[in-house]
Amino acid sequence: MKKIIRLTVNGEPVEAAVAQNQTLVQFLREDLGLTGTKHGCGLGDCGACTVILDGKAVNSCLVLAIQANGSEVLTIEGLAENGKLHPLQQAFVDKGAIQCGFCTPGMILSAKALLEEKPNPTELEIRTALSGNLCRCTGYQKIVEAIDDAAKVMSGREES
Repeated sequence: MKKIIRLTVNGEPVEAAVAQNQTLVQFLREDLGLTGTKHGCGLGDCGACTVILDGKAVNSCLVLAIQANGSEVLTIEGLAENGKLHPLQQAFVDKGAIQCGFCTPGMILSAKALLEEKPNPTELEIRTALSGNLCRCTGYQKIVEAIDDAAKVMSGREES
C-alpha cells in the first residue's frame, strides 16, 4: 500500500504516493528524476547518496521516503542558482577535485552541511565531515582543498 507524502525538494513542494519500503534515494532518482543523488552501496557506507535533509547531511539509502514527509530535502541539483555553480561546486571544478564524479554530489552536500554549521572549518573538521564519503579516484587532498577554498569564498575571506 502506498502513502501520500508532502515535502519540499530543492525549494519546490512535492506531493507523491510512495511505497512504505521505498528509500529516499529511490524516490529522488526514480520518481523525481533527480539522478545526481547516486545509489552506491545501499548500506550507508559509501556516502554517494548523501543529501541534506532538514539541514543535516544524511545517507538517503538509509531513510525511507515516508520518513521525509514534511521535510526539506536538498540534492545536488538544487545547489546551483540561476545557472551559476555554488561556490563548493566551483571550487571542486577549479581544484580538480572531480575524477569520475560518482562520489562528488555526496561529497559536496556533506561539505555544504559542514559549512552551514562551521563556516571556517579546520582541515581536521573537513576530513571528519567527509569520513562517511568514499572516493576511489582522488585521494581526498584536492577535495579537502576545494572545501577549504569554498569556505574562504563563502565567508568572505577570499574573493570568488
